[in-house]
Amino acid sequence: MFRGKNYQESAKLVDRAKLYDPEEALDVVLKASKAKFDETVEVHVKLGVDSRHADQQVRGAIVLPHGTGKTARVLVFAKGDKLAEAEAAGADFFGGEELIPRIQNDGWFDYDVVVATPDMMGVVGRLGKVLGPKGLMPSPKAGTVTMDVTKAVNEIKSGKIEYRLDKTNIIHCPIGKVSFGVDKLADNFKALLGAIIKAKPAAAKGQYIKSCAVASTMGPGVKINQAKLSD
Repeated sequence: MFRGKNYQESAKLVDRAKLYDPEEALDVVLKASKAKFDETVEVHVKLGVDSRHADQQVRGAIVLPHGTGKTARVLVFAKGDKLAEAEAAGADFFGGEELIPRIQNDGWFDYDVVVATPDMMGVVGRLGKVLGPKGLMPSPKAGTVTMDVTKAVNEIKSGKIEYRLDKTNIIHCPIGKVSFGVDKLADNFKALLGAIIKAKPAAAKGQYIKSCAVASTMGPGVKINQAKLSD
């Protein structure tokens, strides 16, 4: 794969044979950030589970101590008084069944998170094939299926992120921006890893965290020493 000049220069800062402490790895990521915009810093964690089995799923949500550096756009599916609650809480979009054709037929996806009250899941369920592949389907585990609309919207706006396995048993999550600096990114990193470790399925056998790396949007990955993580 062809890599640009900036990437090649950044890659020289990373010792591929070394496993870094978390703070040290984040410091390298920041030094290797060469883009002209405030890059997002992401964590990639490969787990020793098999996502094909229901009892080995790892999924949840956490409010990062310092947020993500991005204010998420929230769509709320609700009815009655809960629509007014969604508006008062600061939801960007809210409504009910009338939104279905807009999403299904018009490909409307101008939002980052979908929240639904339990009594609307029969309606939202019809969007499973559309929202599911984009990771937008509301879930009780992620706190996005709830009657407490105010709490859900407030947490999302405060930097709540959802973590979940992809088909290769890897979790990919943002933990902030390059401009955060090492200390804030390290706090967010520890909070996310703590949540992932706490979510370890009882059916998981052997080594749980197989590998962990951090990287900025345009930069090279930096591998982290698992021994420094509380597995």
